[in-house]
Amino acid sequence: MDVTLLEATEDPERVICTAARNDYMSGFVGDQSFEEVMASIDGEGIEEKQETLIGHLLSHGHFGPFEHPQLTIAVKGISRACMAQLTRHRHVSFDVQSMRYVAFDDVDPAEVRNGEMVVVPPSASDPNWIGRNQKSGAVDEETVRERERVFTESVSRSVEEYQELLELGMAPEDARFVLPIGTEVNLVMSMNARMLMHVADMRAAADSQWEIRELTEEVLDIAADWCPITFAYYDEHMKGRKNRLAP
Repeated sequence: MDVTLLEATEDPERVICTAARNDYMSGFVGDQSFEEVMASIDGEGIEEKQETLIGHLLSHGHFGPFEHPQLTIAVKGISRACMAQLTRHRHVSFDVQSMRYVAFDDVDPAEVRNGEMVVVPPSASDPNWIGRNQKSGAVDEETVRERERVFTESVSRSVEEYQELLELGMAPEDARFVLPIGTEVNLVMSMNARMLMHVADMRAAADSQWEIRELTEEVLDIAADWCPITFAYYDEHMKGRKNRLAP
């Protein structure tokens, strides 16, 4: 998995604070400097004033101003299973690599055994990995070796048969039906700061599936640099309150 920031609102917390102050000012924020807009907020300097206002907004459930700043992220190499979970968030915008127009006819099926093209879950090789809804606990080394063998043979065979169908003239949009749900996909997604906090509530939780949890944590790392006051407060006071920020 690779997660890359493509574009983001410049100075997002200035945007958040300006939007929030607009609700309680008689004057027009578009005619005033940021210092004038923030003049009545407690704090020694402008950053401290932002911390005061952003903390007040989040603690009082005033989430609307956090819908203004937006970031766009490119994600490489997540499974179609992970993508299916992610795209359920209807207020995130997505562009997803097409398996109708992108064919995987040049992938060596032998390399699939080494992790090419298909995401390999940790439970395929870790005897101590316990997944949600797993009916059994840890397994011995012999069992996990057999588990890994079955998994790698299955996915590599699927790729071989997919490529054979292409050679037999089947369209990629139909041949793809034999590929596993672990097949890698690339996507681009955009969301605002409020929606990211909601996604994190749902997908960075301890009971989330391991892959989407890893993805969400990487996006939160980006957000911590992009919108530091907001996501420092979120991480300390709000993270994990599932559905709190649901639109």
